[in-house]
Amino acid sequence: SRKRRHAVCYRQGPKCSRSCRQGCHPSVNPVSILSLPLPELSKKLRDGSLPPDHVFYAYVGKALQIATETNCITEFLQESESQLRKVKLMERQGLLYGVPVSIKDSIDCQGHDSTLGFIKHLNKPAAEDSVVVQVLKRQGAIPFVKTNVPQSLISYDCKNLIFGQTRNPLLYTRSPGGSSGGEGALVGGGGSILGIGTDVGGSLRFPAAFCGICAIKPTGNRLSKRGVMSGIVGQKAVAAAVGPMAKDVESLALCLRALLCEDMFSLDSTVPPLPFNQEVYSSTEPLRIGYYETDFFTMPSPAMRRAVRETKQLLEEAGHTLVPFELTNVDHVVFNYCVRGMFTDGGRSFVKNFKGELEKGSTALFLWLAKAPHWLKTLLCWISKPFVRSISFYTVDEVWNLHQEIEDFRHQFIAQWNKLNLDVMLCPMLGPAFGIGYPAKLSVAVSYTMLYNALDFPAGVVPVTLVTDEDEEQLKGYRGYYQDWWDRTLPKAFRGGVGMPVAVQCVALPWQEELCLRFMKEVETLSLKKNSFF
Repeated sequence: SRKRRHAVCYRQGPKCSRSCRQGCHPSVNPVSILSLPLPELSKKLRDGSLPPDHVFYAYVGKALQIATETNCITEFLQESESQLRKVKLMERQGLLYGVPVSIKDSIDCQGHDSTLGFIKHLNKPAAEDSVVVQVLKRQGAIPFVKTNVPQSLISYDCKNLIFGQTRNPLLYTRSPGGSSGGEGALVGGGGSILGIGTDVGGSLRFPAAFCGICAIKPTGNRLSKRGVMSGIVGQKAVAAAVGPMAKDVESLALCLRALLCEDMFSLDSTVPPLPFNQEVYSSTEPLRIGYYETDFFTMPSPAMRRAVRETKQLLEEAGHTLVPFELTNVDHVVFNYCVRGMFTDGGRSFVKNFKGELEKGSTALFLWLAKAPHWLKTLLCWISKPFVRSISFYTVDEVWNLHQEIEDFRHQFIAQWNKLNLDVMLCPMLGPAFGIGYPAKLSVAVSYTMLYNALDFPAGVVPVTLVTDEDEEQLKGYRGYYQDWWDRTLPKAFRGGVGMPVAVQCVALPWQEELCLRFMKEVETLSLKKNSFF
């Protein structure tokens, strides 16, 4: 096709073939375009020093290369070339004017499938763009590809029977994370400068951490979810969110600045009209930061613990105050609020998604448990963690009580936060990237991320270090907190990660995305000063 021929020839720069009719300019080097951070690229597009078509085809070419290597793209949005022509005729307005943007499979783009990895969703194109895609276009952005997800989205790997396994661009034997795994791989590999994904248990944060990039999960309703497909429709116990992924924090801030506009608020009146607060983001006041090294449920890898300790030290040296924060009863939160909250109907809605599908892949265990008779679940819960008991049927009374318990827990957590007079929190983030296949075996390891979906707090990840030989050596002493099958499997998933990135998680109170980003920016700046490899 013309777009593929152009992508290939454009990557060759000055050697662009005569058959290409898209107007390549031999003086513009695609490599230099791809090296620009989003704020700088956006500025050059808006001031006219970079033509939108040069930027577009540079990223089309790079995306093609990364897709070949990692299998991260599900579809090229052909109308993006028409959108490019419209953009070129527009006045250079919009904070994302001319910026190519990648979109997660589950986010509706008019005329394209949102499969969630299910065969039955093929050839059922969306009737209209999701609100977030509409706003991106109004800000001048050009959505150009959709990216891969795990079947049903309820997984932090990235594999389905339609598009296959996506691989980590940094090391092909590792998972890119999920469920926004295609986004993580494409952005992490340099094939997209800005990606939009979703998060209901870590689905933005896992791919970002595993692929060495940044992401933020906003408060659940800060950005519109209209036109965004869910793995479990209707559940409200664990808050889902739409958010951006990019190479650096400044790019995330620019994206939120663009999305939090009148168009977002008018297209979806359920979104609170809270424009981006630049004053909070730009503040340089010292922060009072809570921190913890472990949640006492999933034992951190040596690299995870070191990442928090080193970041804490850097923050203290920069003049911030670090205050220990102790988590309690995380096992209760994971099983009784998160798993029970998502599978309150005994997993019936989840199982129904798979009707007529080949039941394979990372969700096989969930499906088996959800279909198990009550007596078997009761027996299994005696010999394992209460994961099995959590996938049971509940009465309406029990569901209401659960929602009340989650609300009470949220207020208790905030009270503990306020008692310590905290601004933000520094937390571990699962890492390094697991070997392919391990996320399906280790669903309980979502504890570090899913906590903040249950609380509905904004949470972002920033890469701060790389796994060392010493981290790998210390992994030999990993035992876990329960010495059960999961704890015996976790070190196997971590093993072999020398040189892979490890991130920390940065958290703020609800609706304080700007403060969360400001904290992330501080962590990123200090880490870059210390480490030359980022």
